Amino acid sequence: MPYKETRIEKVYYSIGEVAEMFHVKPSLIRYWEKEFDILKPHKNNKGTRFFTREDIRNFHLIYHLVKERGMTIKGARQKLKENREETESTFEVVRILQKVKDMLLEIKDSI
Repeated sequence: MPYKETRIEKVYYSIGEVAEMFHVKPSLIRYWEKEFDILKPHKNNKGTRFFTREDIRNFHLIYHLVKERGMTIKGARQKLKENREETESTFEVVRILQKVKDMLLEIKDSI
């Protein structure tokens, strides 16, 4: 039976790692944590934040609304409160289309 390498995924990410993923400063993450109730990272006794995949997904949704679509914080908060499911599904469609676009551009460059 061939050896199958198990894929190890991190459970928690530090605020620095999340900031690096999105090319933002950690202070923005802390600020949005206060402004949006869907961002709830785990904190240890020292107050160090640990973000799960769900926290990162929520942050990405907020990032999309505020940075990419240009909404105000108040507008993004209201949109998430009123129809979060629709916002999430729209965000997923945009993400998938972006991946398709990137893949097509990669194919174009290789031709």
